[in-house]
Amino acid sequence: MNELAWKNTDSAADFFMVLPMDTSRAKVKTTVRMAYDNKKIYILATCYLKNPGPYMVESLRRDFNFSKNDNFIFFIDSFDDLTNGFTFGANAAGAQWDGSEYNGSVVDLSWDNKWVSKVKSYPDKWIFEAAIPFTSLRYKKGITQWGINFSRMDIKAAEKSSWTPIPRQFTTSSLAYTGTLVWDEAPPESGGNISIIPYALTGISKDYDHSTPSKYRKDIGADAKVALTSSINLDMTINPDFSQVEVDKQVTNLDRYEFLFPEKRQFFLENADLFANFGYTNIRPFFSRRIGLGVPINYGARLSGNLDKNWRMGIMDMKTKADPKTGLPDQNFTVVALQRRLFARSNIRLMFVNKQSLQYDPTKDSTKPTYSLYNRNLALEYNLASANNFLTGKAMMIKSFSPGKIDGDFVHAANILYTNKKWILAWQHEIVGKNYLAEVGYVPRNDYIKLYPQISHLYFPKKSKVLSHGPVFMSTFFYDKNFKQTDNELVIDYKINLRSQAMLDFWVAHDYVELLKSFDPTNTGNITLAKGTQHKWNAWGTSYTSKPQKLFTYAFSSRYGGYYANGNRLFLSADIGYRFQPFVNITMSANYNHFDLPKPWGQTSFWLVGPRIDVTLTNTFFFTTFIQYNEQQKNVNLNTRLQWRYKPASDFFIVYTDNYYTAPLFVRNRALVVKVTYWWNK
Repeated sequence: MNELAWKNTDSAADFFMVLPMDTSRAKVKTTVRMAYDNKKIYILATCYLKNPGPYMVESLRRDFNFSKNDNFIFFIDSFDDLTNGFTFGANAAGAQWDGSEYNGSVVDLSWDNKWVSKVKSYPDKWIFEAAIPFTSLRYKKGITQWGINFSRMDIKAAEKSSWTPIPRQFTTSSLAYTGTLVWDEAPPESGGNISIIPYALTGISKDYDHSTPSKYRKDIGADAKVALTSSINLDMTINPDFSQVEVDKQVTNLDRYEFLFPEKRQFFLENADLFANFGYTNIRPFFSRRIGLGVPINYGARLSGNLDKNWRMGIMDMKTKADPKTGLPDQNFTVVALQRRLFARSNIRLMFVNKQSLQYDPTKDSTKPTYSLYNRNLALEYNLASANNFLTGKAMMIKSFSPGKIDGDFVHAANILYTNKKWILAWQHEIVGKNYLAEVGYVPRNDYIKLYPQISHLYFPKKSKVLSHGPVFMSTFFYDKNFKQTDNELVIDYKINLRSQAMLDFWVAHDYVELLKSFDPTNTGNITLAKGTQHKWNAWGTSYTSKPQKLFTYAFSSRYGGYYANGNRLFLSADIGYRFQPFVNITMSANYNHFDLPKPWGQTSFWLVGPRIDVTLTNTFFFTTFIQYNEQQKNVNLNTRLQWRYKPASDFFIVYTDNYYTAPLFVRNRALVVKVTYWWNK
């Protein structure tokens, strides 16, 4: 910070407190300076300490948990549209954070790009310095004004602060509340920039379940990024491999419908909001995990970005291989998305999704499963976001096109949400037709009408250990097309937030379910309850999350009450963590379900246990061991992953995976993969 370049820059200081309250300046001092040349943006943040003692971090792992680490993060609205942007930063030990931003405040930490940073600690402060290439960003050509904001979390002081004042009910990533970064001349164009990211891997796997011979892998492939302009990017992939992606966190699934696991594959993540954020969690016309499900991807391309301040577009095309064993043909997936900004921060979007089977005749082989010739979705969506973010909402319509389905293939849904410091008022409704089909989407339930109202209120006592407390009322109603009720859940929750950042809540609920198809209440493939049977029960529960200032942290939750068939269910869950900061973070997650049901089920119990050890020797060398014992699925999973980031965005991986039966403990399958990637820039 004593270099001449930094002494000649202006500084941003005098931050505002966001939490615990947003009515004063921050007690913890932060000073930020920025500079640039023809290739990079530079930033220097001096984070002063209010309380003596060591900083609080989980580890040196990238993309850390914001609320569990002392950190400095900044947000860039490089199109000055208050909606889309990028975020960078680090925790106090130097672990990097980077992500893309959409919907005005939502951060996707799966986005990864090329930049460098360093953190140095002193007794009274820690300093973060970073250099971000213009080629790692997307921005409008000729723009001379960006939105920007700086955020600081100091866990020992129990304070979150921001350069610009932000109401406490919003995150510091809210682009509606950014300040202004004024350029003395437009940033340099990055058009023509080309990045090639090849990979090579070798590995061995064996399926003991089916007694097949060991399979040896020797694969190569590549991704490429071509910046056609400073705001439009072409991504291409040939023979992609995702073997280094961490395994999904297992769950005890007691739902009547398909469970959702998030997308983790890097190729699908840049500008993912254009494609993946259409609709709601349970009404998605496009969900990228449907592509390459059980079969390899041959190649793919995605053209995405901002045409100007008001228009964004995305085009994706992917080709998957055939599977002769199951008769699955070659398939092509095409997605087109177009977005137009309206008013201050709202937008209207159009999406088209097409899944096509290539050179496929379903009558050719009657011994193989039958696959659809095509499935298409056409969707229109309006997203409402007021200038101050107090009012948000969405309204959408979707129609699917499939062979032989001409009626009931329509979806309509809408929601409205009002938020201020004390009140949250929300309404959502959904109508999904009986024959609506999204083969490349995620819509686990069809043929229903849903109503979802919610209201909550917060009280702020003075001079108390309690920061805020208040009730939450919400109810979910499901009806059939004749408006006959089939499901209802009423929940009354009371939340308590302490000034130490610990959280506590209590809830009671009433449930009513009329089964629309037979269902095993333990989800283990046993005898099922009959279609049309009706079930009612009451339940209550609690949860608590400890304050994050300690090296030892914990959280627990519980649920007790009725269940299907006049039975009872007890649920207990705990998460315990200890960190030898910043190098080792140990966590143990465990939950227990116990069912007391009539015959033939009787008493049933399920354990789900998942210890995890993160070893981060530096902020570029990570080792993770993750064990999951899932009694419901009768599976034990071991996943270990070593990652060395030997250059920015270039990695070396060793990944070992084992799956076992729970009793007797017998190996089902195992695999070892060694993979190297390299990010090359022209």
